[in-house]
Amino acid sequence: MKKYQLYTTMGAGFESVVAKELQSLGYETRTENGRVFFEGNQSDIVKTNLWLRTADRVKILLKEFKATDFDTLYNQVYDIDWAELLPVDAKFPVQGRSVRSKLHSEPGIQSIVKKAIVNKMSDQYHRRGFLPETGSEYPLDIHIYKDLARISLDTTGASLFKRGYRIEHGGAPLKENFAASLIKLTPYDGTHPLIDPMTGSGTLAIEAALIGRNIAPGTWRKFAFDDFDWFDSDLHDDLLEQAKSEVRTLDQPIWACDIDQSILEIAKLNANNAGVLQDIYFKQVAVKDFATDLENGVIIANPPYGKRLKEKKTAEELYVQMGEALSKYDDFSQYYLVGDPEFEQFFGKTATKKRKLFNGNLRVDFYQYWAKKK
Repeated sequence: MKKYQLYTTMGAGFESVVAKELQSLGYETRTENGRVFFEGNQSDIVKTNLWLRTADRVKILLKEFKATDFDTLYNQVYDIDWAELLPVDAKFPVQGRSVRSKLHSEPGIQSIVKKAIVNKMSDQYHRRGFLPETGSEYPLDIHIYKDLARISLDTTGASLFKRGYRIEHGGAPLKENFAASLIKLTPYDGTHPLIDPMTGSGTLAIEAALIGRNIAPGTWRKFAFDDFDWFDSDLHDDLLEQAKSEVRTLDQPIWACDIDQSILEIAKLNANNAGVLQDIYFKQVAVKDFATDLENGVIIANPPYGKRLKEKKTAEELYVQMGEALSKYDDFSQYYLVGDPEFEQFFGKTATKKRKLFNGNLRVDFYQYWAKKK
């Protein structure tokens, strides 16, 4: 099988998490800002799309080259054997991005790349005029950073966070791969309890159950590569069946609690869609009233950020309640994703460690309180 230079993209701050996940799947990696590179064949493209919990996309790097003018960009793109990758009727949208480069007009870059591909395919397929673009989609990406151009083919399609289980959601839930990344920053592996005392639509609890039961997060969806005419169509089915055979039972309970019963019903629906409803104990309870007999586990939560002025006081009161109700469980490692830099003051305890992250465009901190084991 042909080997490809592959790379994954991910949210800012999660490069090391994705690299570790790829290494656990058996790949040697090289990390850059926003990307982790590895090598693989078609089977690896399927495997990584199916199994990566923390990445956004898996792309094939087609070519990289220095480009400081449009002629060079055109010629380098034209030189690629596009007929090997794209059938004559291929739909091939081109996304362009340029950062700190001489070629800075993103619409201009996209237009030149598109023109080079159309002209090369017209020559290769002996066509005149426009290409039909009525067939399967082959999403292309041109990224130029400090004059280094990279052109790639996206094998994923809709971002990997779109698992397919979250049909209903309340408020502004965490993206699934963001939630999985947070869990990967904890010691959780399914062999001890996990509690989310403010679960909302249940994403953290569901992602924990998928990790604990070793369920591939891509189980319910299709990918861009499924429509590539040169891709081995049996690989996806074969590797999906193999993944399903590796599902295990959960050793320890997962609790998902919330004050709002209506949002818990949404969380239950999502958990049912993910096949883990029986693995999560849902309970309506305010965080100030939370209590548990469980021991030596993980507490993880994404409490309201209170970014609007009138919500800030309510959020701060909640942080105080969290400290009073949860900090006494010091045999639990505790992890809180919060947008308030004064969280520790209200919680009443200094974190063992803080990690700066971005939830979308919002700057947040992941406060980590490490356990004292009983």
